[in-house]
Amino acid sequence: MQIIQTAAIITGGASGLGEATARKFRKAGAQVVIFDRDAPRGAAVADEIGAGFAEVDVTDENSVAAGIKLAVKHMGKINACVNCAGIASGEKTIGRDGPHSLERFQRTIDINLIGTFNVLRLAAAEMAGNEPNEDGERGVIVNTASVAAFDGQMGQASYAASKAGIAGMALPVSRDLARSGIRIMTIAPGIFMTPMLESLGQEMIDGLAVDVTFPKRLGKPAEYASLAQFIVESGYLNGEVIRLDGGLRMR
Repeated sequence: MQIIQTAAIITGGASGLGEATARKFRKAGAQVVIFDRDAPRGAAVADEIGAGFAEVDVTDENSVAAGIKLAVKHMGKINACVNCAGIASGEKTIGRDGPHSLERFQRTIDINLIGTFNVLRLAAAEMAGNEPNEDGERGVIVNTASVAAFDGQMGQASYAASKAGIAGMALPVSRDLARSGIRIMTIAPGIFMTPMLESLGQEMIDGLAVDVTFPKRLGKPAEYASLAQFIVESGYLNGEVIRLDGGLRMR
């Protein structure tokens, strides 16, 4: 699929990896509709780059369905979906105040894992009606896991579990969607320079970069966006998880 022929919805597109992807796709000539709960920021980014915007809660079926309807109206179709919406959380299984909060664990799973599946299933249902290209392809979905899915650190039980679920969906969902001509890939980023990390200060950022094999720095959101575009354009990539981490193995 050529990026210039792409009509993409990007969740979490108001900031971080999602915003970088929205900007990259638009610059390359794709149509884009941003999905985000942050309406002021999402609308501002969309207006700046010439994209559409829908205020969407990825955990809510009706909200996502309404967003997809708006996206189809805006672009005429959807043939790509990049799922970047998610939250990071940290809490030990047993901490000073007792056991891990079940409510916070469930919230992380709801947003990261269930939210990702909610969007991909509804986006796939819409893509299934597209006219196929010469390879029979009707769409492509890019999900966002994390290296924490494979080597999560202390205090990352809920986050690692949510991202491991996303990684685990890659192959079975690709098999489910094969008959519809829809590919699915997953990116597992390492430590990236997002707004949340920028607020930690340079000393903390330098400390986080120590365990990166090479280059000795945090990832740039634009690097995630470039990989997402590569996946969209590379029709033989399917059902796999790609680590994007500078060789980082968290301890």
